[in-house]
Amino acid sequence: MAMRMEMGLQQRLELKMKLAPQIIQSIEILQLPMLELQQRIKQELVENPVLEELELKPDVSEAEPAEAEPAASKEDNAIEEMADLAKHWEEYSDSSRPRPVREEKDKKHEAMQNTAARPETLQDFLFNQISLFDITPQQKLIGKNIIYNIDDNGYLQSSLPELAAASSGAELEDVEAVLALVQSLDPPGVGARDVKECLLSQLTDPDKRTLEKELLENHLEDIHMNRIPKIMRDTSRTAEEIQAALDYIRRHLNPRPGNVFGGEQPQYITPDIIVEEVDGTYEVRLLDTHLPQLYISPLYHRMLNDSSTSEQAKEFIRRKIQAARWLIDSIEQRRNTLKKIADDVIRIQQPFLDQGISALQPLKMRTIAAATGVHVSTVSRAISDKYIQTPRGIFPLKFFFSGGTRNVEGTMTSRKSIKQLVIDVIENEDKTDPFSDDDVAKKLQAEGIDIARRTVTKYRKGLKIPSSRRRKSYLSGTKTAN
Repeated sequence: MAMRMEMGLQQRLELKMKLAPQIIQSIEILQLPMLELQQRIKQELVENPVLEELELKPDVSEAEPAEAEPAASKEDNAIEEMADLAKHWEEYSDSSRPRPVREEKDKKHEAMQNTAARPETLQDFLFNQISLFDITPQQKLIGKNIIYNIDDNGYLQSSLPELAAASSGAELEDVEAVLALVQSLDPPGVGARDVKECLLSQLTDPDKRTLEKELLENHLEDIHMNRIPKIMRDTSRTAEEIQAALDYIRRHLNPRPGNVFGGEQPQYITPDIIVEEVDGTYEVRLLDTHLPQLYISPLYHRMLNDSSTSEQAKEFIRRKIQAARWLIDSIEQRRNTLKKIADDVIRIQQPFLDQGISALQPLKMRTIAAATGVHVSTVSRAISDKYIQTPRGIFPLKFFFSGGTRNVEGTMTSRKSIKQLVIDVIENEDKTDPFSDDDVAKKLQAEGIDIARRTVTKYRKGLKIPSSRRRKSYLSGTKTAN
């Protein structure tokens, strides 16, 4: 049977939802944290000539007298400038077209000036040290390859044969000699191939620290699993002697010697909101006073009404004024939305501010959405990457939103407060007879928290708390987690 193919025209009715540009911009502005919003405003001030920042005028008595430029001259200059901009307005409105080279260079120069200096890395530190030694060019090459293959924790990641092959076919003996040199550098323990080698190389007096040396050589796995009775049997030492040796290892030896170097730059948090206690009540205010105050220059409104302004220039001005209004409105809408949400969050979470994390209330975003009269997605965008400064510290706004567990009285307790209760129970246990997860669950159930053993296990692991077997102490009278 032959198949027939035909072409034809058909009409179809479709209904699609399309967000207006102003709504899209409002959503983008709402999501921005404070520092990014500041950068966005700076960018808009550069790109939109009708947008201006309100500046505080200096004291006239202290300011240097300046000869005022006639208003007509200012307006003539602005008209000429706008005519030139309008002539090329497509170039400025089309983001796909390249910007002038001078502008790009200025931005790159500004970015370089504002970028923090790169911190010294572990590799930098090692190179500086090894350069002080009088060694042959081949040894320098071997040392360079060794240092480049040391990870951020300070461990060598390549085998000696691999390093020899990468060093113009050097002999293994030569690689071992240079590795010994690298391992003699600071920080102690650097260049080790495993934890045992790392810790043993940090023992400053192994002849006197015989028990510590034996523990590191033969019982690392037993230490990790807290098998103290087995170590006691194998070493014929008391629990007190073994504990003293372990305390020395933990205080004086570092299993990750490279961690003190490099890493990412610390991220400084700028809160968007502050909560202060005033006369027994909590007041919420936005920390946006240092944001630029924007307005639309009246000069361009006059140019729109000026018959001498070309239609092309007027069209350009209208577009820029509309963009400026959208930005100003979006910033004000962000401020109002964030304030309303923060007010309701603090109202609900006041017990946390009074009593601490154990009193944190379960809170869903839909609860705040209903209270503020906005959509849940708006709440989600508003709290994203925002921080709030409270009398109990600085927290991400998302911290205050969590699910909960129903207690025997029928009320809800937040998951974060239950996790804190798990911590409190374990911290106050007898370390010679620590609580199992089932014991912790029963303790919480006795306090009215309906919680299962498997939930306690899940929370404990999430909090990185060891199991009861690994928490057990074999010294009598140990009551705390320290």
